Amino acid sequence: MIELNHSTSNRREYSRVDAYIPLEFRLVPSEEYKLVKSRISGDVTLADFNLMPPWENHPDMEYLDLLNKKLDTIIQMLAIQYEGFHSLSFKYVSMSGSGMKFSAQRHFSLGDLLEFKMMLTMHQPAALYVYGEVIRVESQTKCFFITVCFSMIEDTIRDKIIRFVFETEREMLRERRNTE
Repeated sequence: MIELNHSTSNRREYSRVDAYIPLEFRLVPSEEYKLVKSRISGDVTLADFNLMPPWENHPDMEYLDLLNKKLDTIIQMLAIQYEGFHSLSFKYVSMSGSGMKFSAQRHFSLGDLLEFKMMLTMHQPAALYVYGEVIRVESQTKCFFITVCFSMIEDTIRDKIIRFVFETEREMLRERRNTE
């Protein structure tokens, strides 16, 4: 007789996908821990426009919205270029909304905090700074496989990662269907 274990300890909370993404990482020194905050590159805090007149009834509102979206895109592209996201090298990762696994040339210790600078390409590309705590280190012949659990991550950033995983899975299914 087979006994089923209904324990949730081995279940994944989020879907996982293997992908190549532009990625760079570094060990966060302990003196920086209090400054750590995951963020989206290109998010800009603009001036307070409360003094401007209401635009709801302006006849050119549709054009002004379109112009605003274009300006936001340009600002985001400039920020991504300024912060060096365009020059990141591609790395193979196994990623989910809760963390990821990747290879590294150097050893990290359990509990180390790493900063990840990554670009997720999807329908709306996202340049992210995300932090993860090392929870597993596997030694290989010429490298290490490092598994991290994302920490200090806001829901909006986790949602972007989950959306990337979902869109990548969907694209892989489409390709599989087209080759059959």
